[in-house]
Amino acid sequence: MIRIFHHTTFHFLKHWKLAALITAAFIALGLSTYAITGGPNYGIEFTGGTLMQAHFTAKPDVAVIRETLDKAGIAGAEIQQFGTEFDYTIKARSEKQVQAQAAGAESVANTILSALTQKFGAGAVTFGRTEAIGPRVGGELRSGAISAMLLASLFTLMYLAIRFDWRFGLAAVLSTAHDILVTIAFIKLFHVEVSLTVVAAILTLLGYSANDTIIIFDRVRENLRKPRKSESLSELLDRSINETLPRSIMTHATVLAATLALLLVAGEIIRPFAVVMAFGVFVATFSSIYVAGPLLMYIESRYPRGVTEAAGRAMRATGNEATPAAPAAPRPRGNDRLPSRS
Repeated sequence: MIRIFHHTTFHFLKHWKLAALITAAFIALGLSTYAITGGPNYGIEFTGGTLMQAHFTAKPDVAVIRETLDKAGIAGAEIQQFGTEFDYTIKARSEKQVQAQAAGAESVANTILSALTQKFGAGAVTFGRTEAIGPRVGGELRSGAISAMLLASLFTLMYLAIRFDWRFGLAAVLSTAHDILVTIAFIKLFHVEVSLTVVAAILTLLGYSANDTIIIFDRVRENLRKPRKSESLSELLDRSINETLPRSIMTHATVLAATLALLLVAGEIIRPFAVVMAFGVFVATFSSIYVAGPLLMYIESRYPRGVTEAAGRAMRATGNEATPAAPAAPRPRGNDRLPSRS
């Protein structure tokens, strides 16, 4: 097997303060943008409305398309070019059109089809993907997406609490929360439309990020059982990250290659998923090193492992939760002899 970055000695945590400053600034910028411009740009699945993809035989004038739809009663439709200069996406989701969806899901789509066919002529425009979702369905999908994200976070927290010492679990959960915040900021700053595929990407990222952190923390726990003399926790974390680096690079490269393939050749429906996942690979790698590690150091400094665990064992042994018992005398080993009685 080819070993990449084998026996490395990078000092990753040496620059954790700079990394924390960069990620905090990115999150603050994204959240402030939400506060200024409003919530995320929800897709048709969550808002209700109609989405149609139209292919024209000749390059159309967007102003003509918009004027034609306005005259047909589809005012304020979003018209965006995608793919070639002959392909356009039409989104009709104003309040009036969403209410029309409630009466008949296909009514708005039929109006758009009829208006454009009459304007440009039969055969001059063809329609591919068509989605028509009523407001009730959109609201239910939005509630379901939020519930899925909350449940996934809860089960992840439960698993980490069982799998690790609570210090490790808390650091991993906070690191995963960081990844979700950074991804939400990315979605807003880069105008990614929030659809069901984007929600699926966020849920995938949640599991991917937690798994990446768990791999490193597993190695940290193993190294804690065989500590080196005069090695600080920061140095132990650096050593653990370096030891898992070959595995991390191969895993991230494989996932990124598949994601980039989707990004380049997949259609419009899958592309938002690929965009969020490609960004998520970098975020997960960043947080498992520069967020989870420093968080573990901070938690360990506030609640040192040796003090809390020794005190807890003493309390449980004596059945007294208020006053820990004194540590037991060491048992004789080897040629040690018990003192004789006088």
